[in-house]
Amino acid sequence: MTFRVLCLRPEADFLRIGVVPPQGLEIRYMGPTDTDLAAAMKLADALVIPAVGPKLAPELFEGTKLRLVQVTGAGLDRLDATTMKRLGISVANVPGGSNNAVAEYCVGAALDLSRRMSWSSAEIKAGRYVQFRARMMADNLAGLDGRSVGVVGLGTIGMAVAAAFAARGSRIVYFDPNPPMAEAAAKAGYVPLPLDGLLAEADVVTLHVPLIAATTGLIGAAQLASMKKGALLINAARGGIVDEAALVASLVDGHLGGAAVDVYSTEPPGADNPLLHVSGEAAHRLLLTPHIAGVSRQASAILFRSSWENVERTLKGGKPLNVAM
Repeated sequence: MTFRVLCLRPEADFLRIGVVPPQGLEIRYMGPTDTDLAAAMKLADALVIPAVGPKLAPELFEGTKLRLVQVTGAGLDRLDATTMKRLGISVANVPGGSNNAVAEYCVGAALDLSRRMSWSSAEIKAGRYVQFRARMMADNLAGLDGRSVGVVGLGTIGMAVAAAFAARGSRIVYFDPNPPMAEAAAKAGYVPLPLDGLLAEADVVTLHVPLIAATTGLIGAAQLASMKKGALLINAARGGIVDEAALVASLVDGHLGGAAVDVYSTEPPGADNPLLHVSGEAAHRLLLTPHIAGVSRQASAILFRSSWENVERTLKGGKPLNVAM
């Protein structure tokens, strides 16, 4: 029996890292804006989607025979949970596949900002080697050893990020109202704090929560003002968690030492996004990346292989793994 699978990411994504879908699947590759997407979904037994992209309209799923929606990542915010449950469509993701990539990104971003690597590169290219080196020496810049890192959200990704900072000698504090790995965190010496306590203590705050009602706008002007002067903020979670205008204001007035932003309220960010209009020294303390914190060749291989294995398992009668909806 041949099963039909609709995949909303290009075939080239899989082939370039050597991941070949299982035999016995009839796969059609499309984009989320293709005009015949709705008709194609009516014929599919399973749908494979990237975690990042525009929301999929609930009506696309009405009248389909879909048994599984497989997300090739951890994020689920492209799908309407109520619709999936009502229609009896299982939704599976791949939690943890990008843990190491996100951890590398967060440590790298913190080092770039705290040691002024990108900033100094720009200054040297502008002919100010001597002046900027003297300024860096005078400012007595700190690395990560002995610094306090606050992890907001201690799931699988948050734990990986915490471990990566701990390996650099950082002290880990965390906020999570229901930490799934509290025992492991305690064994590692990580200290739980309320959010306001974490913000007041941490030299680096790194966010690893999903975008849900409780986390939308979690970090706004009041929270940024409560952070230590000169602290760093890293957002490699979802864009709506941080008030972007408030973040810019905190950078411009010099309270926040720096910020790394990998995710945006709308993606790609519109021309009116305040993050794109930061100037002066504040611009050197802002690192922008295009939602790639969890993207590496190694992470993609894990995510893609796990996704196809789960599709094959489910369509051949097995119980899907990592059901998230």
